[in-house]
Amino acid sequence: MTLILNLETATETCSASLSENGKLLAIKENIDGQQHARLLTVFIDELFKETGFSIKQLNAVAVSKGPGSYTGLRIGISAAKGIAYAADIPLIAVSTLQALTHGVLNNPNIIIENESWLCPMIDARRMEVYTAFYDTQNQLKKDISAEIIDEQSFKDILKVRKVLFFGNGAEKCKENIQFPNAFFIDHVICSARDMIGLSYAAWQNKDFVDVAYFEPLYLKDFVATVPRNLLG
Repeated sequence: MTLILNLETATETCSASLSENGKLLAIKENIDGQQHARLLTVFIDELFKETGFSIKQLNAVAVSKGPGSYTGLRIGISAAKGIAYAADIPLIAVSTLQALTHGVLNNPNIIIENESWLCPMIDARRMEVYTAFYDTQNQLKKDISAEIIDEQSFKDILKVRKVLFFGNGAEKCKENIQFPNAFFIDHVICSARDMIGLSYAAWQNKDFVDVAYFEPLYLKDFVATVPRNLLG
């Protein structure tokens, strides 16, 4: 038995799942945003109570490594590191964008042609997104980057193949990316459910990260902002 706790906090979704041998046992998540610090440990506790397992029985803990929200990533990774250290188990880091793609590829309601590429997008404010391109085997075809979207974005790729855009950053890009080969999938969120297959594969391959030194993939430096209602 391989029991893995999966934590996803890179976007507005706070999500935790418990999996056994790559299969979902239970999941808890909230999509309202700004509640990760309050909810994550509660969700973890509820997962163990619901399934009857304990932290001592975990084989590994997996965390979404980004890119995404600076604060969200820090909350998830701090929790994952604390559990991994206390339980003396491996830490697994899962790409947020690859997990998003994994969810789309395994959705039976979405038909994807073999030659298509998939482009997950995470909102990075204004017209910027964190993104990458994957093929139908979930293999990286264009490196993860922060991109400012305009009418010419990804023109060369869209000339030669169909691309499926999705994620919380894709909605704002619809008006700019107006190519016949561009297709948008709505309501695709980051979820700890979609980490399960990737975290189990990492476990089988012993693909672990160092608990002490691992850092999330931020892509950009943290910039503190003040909410508009607090501005003088």
